[in-house]
Order: sequence, then structure tokens, then C-alpha cells
Amino acid sequence: MPVAPEHTDARRWALALTATLGMSVSYIDRQTLAAIAPAVKSALGIDHTHFGWLISAFSMAYLVGAPVAGIMVDRLGARRGFALAVVAWSLVAGAHAFATGFAILFGLRILLGSAESPSFPSAAQAIRRALPEAHRPLAFGLLFTGSSIGAVVAAKLAVGLEARYGFRYAFIGTAVIGTVWIPFWLLASRGFGLDKGAAHPATKENALPRAPVWEVASSPPVLRALIAIFGSAPALMFALNWTSQYLVEGWHFKKEDVGNHLAVAPIAFDAAAIAFGWLGMRRVSDGTPAMRTHRDLILLSMVLAAALAFAPLAPNADVAIAIFAVSSCGGAGIYVLVTADVLGRVPIDRASTAGGMCAAAQSLSHIIASPLVGSVIDRTHGFSEVLIGLGIIVIPTSLAFAFWPVGSEATHA
Repeated sequence: MPVAPEHTDARRWALALTATLGMSVSYIDRQTLAAIAPAVKSALGIDHTHFGWLISAFSMAYLVGAPVAGIMVDRLGARRGFALAVVAWSLVAGAHAFATGFAILFGLRILLGSAESPSFPSAAQAIRRALPEAHRPLAFGLLFTGSSIGAVVAAKLAVGLEARYGFRYAFIGTAVIGTVWIPFWLLASRGFGLDKGAAHPATKENALPRAPVWEVASSPPVLRALIAIFGSAPALMFALNWTSQYLVEGWHFKKEDVGNHLAVAPIAFDAAAIAFGWLGMRRVSDGTPAMRTHRDLILLSMVLAAALAFAPLAPNADVAIAIFAVSSCGGAGIYVLVTADVLGRVPIDRASTAGGMCAAAQSLSHIIASPLVGSVIDRTHGFSEVLIGLGIIVIPTSLAFAFWPVGSEATHA
């Protein structure tokens, strides 16, 4: 793809920023339950095991929905699809306020996961089409900050609303945020070929047949990316979904005092995502082949993420949260580098498809890990075994990504 004229750079980055904020909206709605988990569990009589299943319910729907949504977004376009998805999931998120027990909440989590499934595939397609190859690692680093920004907002806003008005108003209050984002997305996404999923006119792909889905899914770049994401997702899942309970039950915090601590790991994730994205962009800009794996950065990310295994040795809650932050930095590096790598190796007309598959790998990991985490906590009445296990599993899957040989699959920038 030719270098964009200088005056278009601002619009390209505005699109990336708006897509990032869209991811933030999705995480605000999905993370509200985690932020106010102690209050919801107490009011509805839900134990740790059942809470784990609530986390998995969202992931179950996302597991099926994300690949399907990716295929649809590649065919129909990300612009309208992303906007309609926000409308749908905002309604479902607000409906959480009317849950009266585990069964209803479980059903709502499935609906929420289904409605949010087009979010990452749409954002991935937007960045893949709008930004030059050299800028994409930083753009994906920016995109992944959307999740932690959403988690931080959910932690502060939902906890504050719950403390003042009760957990039902917390769900309603966080659900209305998406309506503010939609007009900005529709404005920022105009003119980038996102309406019908057509290939960029500057590429040669209009003359090429669309790659079969099975061929994309079975290619070495995609397979190794799925493995790396699968292994790193549980550690991040714990930092985002279980920290409030860890502080309340493990360190005897009051529910209203956990909000500031919940923001530490997500902020660390944000900073690391930008940093690893910047390093990847610098290497491409300096002439390093974009298609090579940044093995040293992946191994550094692995070491940082695996630090979660040392959290049981923390002498106090502040040190434990600092370890969570270090682990989140490693998870950010893995996510950014793996995503930039795999979406740079697949044809542009399958960017959303590959993005959906990566999101599905994350969801499958959550489906398996969340109930196991809850079950182990209920059985051991502690968090040590869980933290050690989640830290260790990052190592083999990251090594598999770093050393799995892949060909030089052509990309159409």
C-alpha cells in the first residue's frame, strides 16, 4: 500500500483512537460485573464456582460469536457492524440490573458475549485497512489499551455507583456510555472501505479469490498465535476479573476500598501495550523485516507474565498488586506482538476472520480457566495454587510461538 499523504495521517490515527474507545466501551460493560462482584454475589447468593461460570458464560458466547462475527465483518464491513453491536450489547448490559438469580444472570452473560463478539474483529479490520504496515504494531498497542481503559473506568464508576445506589444502578449507569461513542465512530470510519469490507483500492487483492476460512485457520501463523493467546489469557483474566475478590477475601479489604487497587494492573497493561507496540513499529521503520517474529520481545513478555506465579510470596497487598501489574505488562506484550504478527501475515480480506479466531482463543481459555479458578479457590480456601498455575502456563505457550517456524506468507499491505 503506498505511503499515505501527510494530511491523512491525523484521520488514520483518529480512526485507531476511536476503535480503541469502542473497545473501552465493550470492556466497561463486560467488566462491571467483575468490579462489583462481592455485592452481586452477596445479593444473589452466588459462590466462587458459580461466579466462575458467569465469567465463562460470556466467553462461551464469545467463543462461537467472534469467529462468526469476523467472517461476517469481512463480508459486510466494520462500520455499521460495530455501531449496531454497541447498541445491542448496551441494551443487554443494562438488563443485568433486573437479574434476580444465577440462572438469569448466566443467560444475560451469554447474550452480552454474543452481542460484543463483533467488537475486536471490527477494530482489527479498521486498523489493518487504515494504517500503513510500519504503524500497525503501535496501533494495535493502542487498541489493546481499550480493554484496560474500560476496566479502569468500570472499576471506579461501577464501584462508586454500587456504593451509592446499589448494584442494579451500577449496571444501568455503565450501560449508557456506548450511546455517546456511536456518532464519533460513524464519523471517524468514513472513507476507509469499511462499509462493505472491500479490499483497499491500492492493493491487488480485488483480482484475488477470497482465502477459504479453513485455510486461514490451519495456517502456521494463525495456529501459533492461537496457542500463545490461549496460554497468556488466563493470567490477564485473573487480574481483570478476580482482583476485587482477592483483595476482599485474601487481604480483608472493605468492598468500597478496592477501586484504586483495581486500576493498577490495567494501567500497567496500557503502558506496556504502547511500549511494545512502539518497539515493534521502530523495528519496522528501521528496516527490520515486518514479517519476522520479535523473539526477544516475546521472551521478555513471557518472563514478565509468568511473574504472577510469585504473587503468593507477597508480604502485603501492595506488593501483590505490583506483581499483578508486572504480569499484566507481559500479557500486553504477548497480545500486541502476536496480534500484529498474525494480522500482518493473513490476506487483508481475512483480517476480521483472523481477529475473530484470536478472540475465540482468548474466550476458550477463559471458559476453561474461570470455573477451574473458582473451583480451586472454593476447595483450597485460598489463591496461592491458582496464581502459581496461571503464571506457569504462560511459559510453554509463549515458547511455542517464539520458536514455531513459519513461512514467509505474503501479506497485502
